Parts: sequence; structure tokens; C-alpha cells
Amino acid sequence: MTVKELTLTDNYEIVHLGNPEAVISEPYCCDLLSIAMGNAPAASAWCTVMSNMNTLAVASLTECACVILCHNVSIDENMKLKAVSENMNVLRTAKPIFTTALEVYKKLHENPDL
Repeated sequence: MTVKELTLTDNYEIVHLGNPEAVISEPYCCDLLSIAMGNAPAASAWCTVMSNMNTLAVASLTECACVILCHNVSIDENMKLKAVSENMNVLRTAKPIFTTALEVYKKLHENPDL
């Protein structure tokens, strides 16, 4: 599934789509940047509440397909500008981290009953 396909579910506000054709391999949940830096799988959809520039740096380093900011966390203008300048996929949702990750997982496996 691509990031663009994920956005078609209407569950996500698009902050920026830098590479909408990026393929998502799995969801990843983490709010500690140092843990995410060492453990986020490449091509993952990283679900977090960490909405700052360092989050984008870690997402770039780990080659995440997208960052999904959960719980409707606010996004400052600097983060938006960085997402644009670095061509990164950043989405936002009102849903909790676990629920968001589960939705991504279900979509990846096309099994809504999981």
C-alpha cells in the first residue's frame, strides 16, 4: 500500500505529501525519538505524538514511508516547512496511536475484522 492509498480512507489530514507513492511496509508506534532512531523499520508508517523537527530528522534517517501525527497534536509552521523542504510524507489524525497503527495494519492486510 502506498501513502497515497492510505490517505484515501478520509481518516487523515494531509500535512504534506512529498512522495505519495512511497510504499508502507508496516505500522510503527513510538514516542521516544532515540528508540525510534534505532528501531523504526524502513518504509514504516510511524505513528507518534512527537510533532517537532527532530521527528522529521529521525523519520528521514530511518527511511520511514510517512509520519502520522496522532491525537490531533498541533504542528508548528517550522515542521510543515521542513516537511515540504525535505519532501516528506506527514499526515495527522485525531485517533490514538494504537488505533491508527491498527488501521494501517488492517489496510495493509485488507482484513477489517482484525
